[in-house]
Formats: sequence, structure tokens, C-alpha cells
Amino acid sequence: MRTALLLLCLLPSLVGASEQPPSRTYENRLKQIENPKALLADYPEFFEPILEEAHFEAPAIVNDDAADLRVRAWRFSYNARGIIEMPNYLRASETAVIMVHPWAIDDEWGWKSPEPNGVADFCTPRKNALAAKHTKQVIDPFLKRLRGRAAFVMYSLPGPADAVRAKVYRSFTKTPTAEERTSGTQELRKALAAYDYKGQPLPEALRLSQDKPVIDYFRQFPGLDAGTHYNGSGFWALPIPVSTSVSVDPHDVVIYDAEGYPPLRDFLKKNGVRHVLLTGYATDMCYCRTTAGYENLSKDFNVFLVADASLATFPSNKSPRMAVNAAISFAALNQLITQVSWVELAPEKK
Repeated sequence: MRTALLLLCLLPSLVGASEQPPSRTYENRLKQIENPKALLADYPEFFEPILEEAHFEAPAIVNDDAADLRVRAWRFSYNARGIIEMPNYLRASETAVIMVHPWAIDDEWGWKSPEPNGVADFCTPRKNALAAKHTKQVIDPFLKRLRGRAAFVMYSLPGPADAVRAKVYRSFTKTPTAEERTSGTQELRKALAAYDYKGQPLPEALRLSQDKPVIDYFRQFPGLDAGTHYNGSGFWALPIPVSTSVSVDPHDVVIYDAEGYPPLRDFLKKNGVRHVLLTGYATDMCYCRTTAGYENLSKDFNVFLVADASLATFPSNKSPRMAVNAAISFAALNQLITQVSWVELAPEKK
């Protein structure tokens, strides 16, 4: 009787123990890499390569059974005093590829930077054109390569799942029919074309106090104002599509920022996703802090930042090279970094 009661008392803890996921001991062995190569050197137009004084090789962190996706990665440690590189072996079917904020600004959709001084995305038409070039040359081929093998290709966009975009893109809860996509595309183009992309010009005169003129100057003429003065009323309420630099597939899924992180987390877990390859914009802002940013995703998934498939904002510069280098270098303190050429799919079995 006493034995039966003891087992009964222990049952909850025994059940809890059985539910714990399996673990392994990771041997944190660091072997110095002689003559290391620069990291992220494949696209010098967009990214300033990274090379630290010391690079080390470490064992694999992710080592799935029946892995068919090889993702070499690295991180930086001040305590180790260098960059730590390691192989990783993932199951593609448990991996989602997410692109943060591929906004269709200044492209064929018709959503445009308001004139004469409105700002959106990378904040000037020229900078937006450079980002579109990066999307077409770097990110879109990467998505095409993984589509069909990865669990999902996904895009995050601002706003809620409005009635128009719900007809154009697959979401967590709905996959539109071909007929809905056609009518939704027409409605979306019409809504974007109907907007008057006109805002107010720069102020011709500012009122400055004798005591604090610098404070007054920047209060009236800040470096970035994306509000109604320059962009016009209603600009940010428009349904923002996915950039035409991306070849969107009907099976790709759109994430809507306004729904928050929990629905995204739950959707991925429900579908068996454990790993995320993260691409998109802007490395120093949306890429880290929005709904599908790595600050959220890295709490629940094995996240790899595909660094050369991202661009940081680059004020005061004509190139994003240094800005994205700095943003990724900082993220590498607590995130694993990879690059397009380090993500390799095993050949499909015949």
C-alpha cells in the first residue's frame, strides 16, 4: 500500500520528466583556424567582408538525424576573443525561410515614395532601388533554391491581414484560390494607384530660440519624418504588397505584423518547424525587432541569420556595406550567422 501511494505521489514528477526533450552534452572544443578566410565576401557591392584576428572551429550545434540541409555558421565571443565557426546539419522539412519586410516600394505595384520629400523603407527612391537590386540578385535566387524543400517560404509585411491582401497571399488561416488571387491583385493595384503620392515640401523657415537653437532646429526639421506632413494622410494605411523583385509562389505564406508574434510562433510549431533561416530588411531595425525579427524567433527556434541576404539602413552613405557589416557584427554576439553560399541542400533522392 505504501509503495502504491509513493508511486502515486511521484507520478506527476515522473510524467514531467518523461516529457522533457532529449539533450546531449556539447563539447565546447575550440580549434584555431589558421589563415581564416574573410566572411560574407561574396557580394562586395552590398556587404563589407568580416575578418577578425582569431577564428576558431567548433563542433556542430544542430545535428539532426537524416539531415539534408548543411548550414555552416559563426558567432563572435569577446570571452573567446574571436569568431567561432561551426557546421550544422538540419532537416529542410523542419526549416522555414523567412524574409522580413520585402516592401513593394517604388516598383511595378505602384506604391511610391511620396514627392517631393516623403520617405518609406530605405527612405529615398535611389536607396530603395539599390535594395530592390539586392533582393533580385541575392535573396530571390536563395528563396527559389530552398522552395519546395524547406517547410515554408514566408514574408512579413506591416499591418493586419486586410481583405485585399488576404485574396492575394496565403496566410496562417487561408489559402486563396486562383480566382481570388486574380481579383485581389486587381483590387490591390487599384487601391495603390488611387492614392495621391504628394506631401508637403521642406520648411522654408524655422523659429529658433536664442537659448536652445539646436534643439529647436531638430525638433522642427528632424532627419527622418515619415508622418503625414511629408507622406500625406493615409499613406501607411495602404495595403503594402511583396516586392516585385521576389518571385512569390502561391504556397508562400505572408506574416502580418499587426497580428503579433504568438500566431507566427504557433503556426511554425504546429507545422513542425524547428529551424529558421532569416533574410530581409532592415538589419538594424525591422530584421531584429518586428514580429518576424530575430529577437522574437530566437526565443523559440534555432535561428540562422543569412547575413548577406539582408541590408541595414545606411543614412549619410551611398552604400550599405559598412552599415550591414556593423549590424551583423553586433548581432553575432548572441545569434548564429550564416551566408547564402554556406547553405547547401543535399541532392534529392531519386
